[in-house]
Amino acid sequence: MVGAAVIIAIVVIAIVVSALIALRSRHQSLNSNGRCDWLSPSCAVVGASVVFLSLTAYSAYADFMYLLFFVPIVFLTCIVLLVAAAIRKRPRQCLSMLITVVALAGVSWALLKNQGALRPSIRWLLWSNQFKAEVLARPAPDNGELRHMEWEATGFAGVANNTVYLVYDPTDSLSEARSPGKFNGIPCKVPYVLRLESHWYSIQFYTDEVWGQCPWSGAGG
Repeated sequence: MVGAAVIIAIVVIAIVVSALIALRSRHQSLNSNGRCDWLSPSCAVVGASVVFLSLTAYSAYADFMYLLFFVPIVFLTCIVLLVAAAIRKRPRQCLSMLITVVALAGVSWALLKNQGALRPSIRWLLWSNQFKAEVLARPAPDNGELRHMEWEATGFAGVANNTVYLVYDPTDSLSEARSPGKFNGIPCKVPYVLRLESHWYSIQFYTDEVWGQCPWSGAGG
């Protein structure tokens, strides 16, 4: 219920940002005396960043929702305003809308490219105390493996499942990890290790592999 409420709130934010761009651009077209409006690109960049980072904090499918909801709304708004400015022969307003589109495309590309690092970092920043308590409440494994918990699981109907674990490493042996590789305390070879803070790491497993079941990569070191 909370997740659904958050998603709805984010979609509303996307619509509001688009409306602000439209209203500001209309006001600017009436009162700017031909000046270029730089607020529209700024609103697009800030709005895109806020919406994407909010989605990223609450959903592993932030990229899908961002591209499905936010981007089409804002791009369509910009295109409509661009056409309107062109019909009215307002070249500076056309330039403003073009800059907005380019700015939105640029910031969206940067955010989407770095989502893999942004999501664990944001989640850790917001809820690290809760995650730490959950991991430390678990008994330490007797086989020398590191204490851990499943932190993220994505996939579609049992296909292309990707699992991420939160790992507590009291000796910080993973601090020198250069992924991909095999590491002590982890039963599988893994493609990606992210240090969250001292002793705490995000460990991504290969597709369709989970802790202790390594049919493709082989057992860890």
